[in-house]
Amino acid sequence: MQLKYWIWVIVAAIGWGFGGIATRAAFEEGVGVWTMIAVRTTIAALLVLLVLIAQRSPMPGKQVLAHGSVQAIFNLTIPYVLFTFAYGEASAGFVGLLAALIPLATAVYANFMLPNEPLTAAKVIGLFVAFSGVAALLLSGDSGLSDGGRPFLAVGLGMTAVISIGYGGTFAKRYAGSYSPIMLTGIQFGLAAMILVVAMAVLEGMPTDVTTRGWGLMVFMAVASTFMPFLLFFWLLQYISATDASLIGYLVPFVALIGGIVLLDEQLQAGIIVGGILVFTGMILADRAGRKAEISAVSARP
Repeated sequence: MQLKYWIWVIVAAIGWGFGGIATRAAFEEGVGVWTMIAVRTTIAALLVLLVLIAQRSPMPGKQVLAHGSVQAIFNLTIPYVLFTFAYGEASAGFVGLLAALIPLATAVYANFMLPNEPLTAAKVIGLFVAFSGVAALLLSGDSGLSDGGRPFLAVGLGMTAVISIGYGGTFAKRYAGSYSPIMLTGIQFGLAAMILVVAMAVLEGMPTDVTTRGWGLMVFMAVASTFMPFLLFFWLLQYISATDASLIGYLVPFVALIGGIVLLDEQLQAGIIVGGILVFTGMILADRAGRKAEISAVSARP
């Protein structure tokens, strides 16, 4: 993968990584799960709408609407809800490490859904090493919190979210080139916002008692951890493989881990250290396998 794409992968990872930190900070302000997700998604949807209006974009066709609906469910609503609940059970660094499973899920889906991304032995080894890091974290029983936490529940929620994201990302790659990244992002946010606002109103009511700091955190999540990284992700899919794009998930844990320790006084426990080392090793192995496959494909062209 070229350096310029790595730069944007890192930027997207920083945005998503700080999303977990902001989520745990918002919990401390008393912001509810459904309120947090609904507000951040709605703000992000409005931002995309402003961009589309400024660009004088035409109305989307039925195919793009259908693709956006899939992304709204599998790449946003399901994972955002599950990951946000997981942040209530473990530290930002812990839940961030679960994002390392995204490339594994994506690679498996890509093997069946994409003709040019087979699950090679070398890639399987790299992804397995990263998965072993998450397994080590789970077996350690560490949650990253000084008090409380339910790591097994957090892993269950996170793994379900990862499976959903893996399918959504692979589906988006399958149809890359048939949609505008900003348009697909807008449809995804718009549809998800409608679903989540209804859920918020029914389950928690309208956000009338949120503190100023709570609103600030939700606005930050909407801009830096929702609007920006999703737009970058769909843009990257136009130029790199679904598995390479999913490597963002390997970097998110380190952003969340370091930020959680510095900003939230979370704990750097032994299981997190071992898991993090294995995850980072797996990221390098998977990326090298991807590069070799790309070089071989280019060399085979007439």
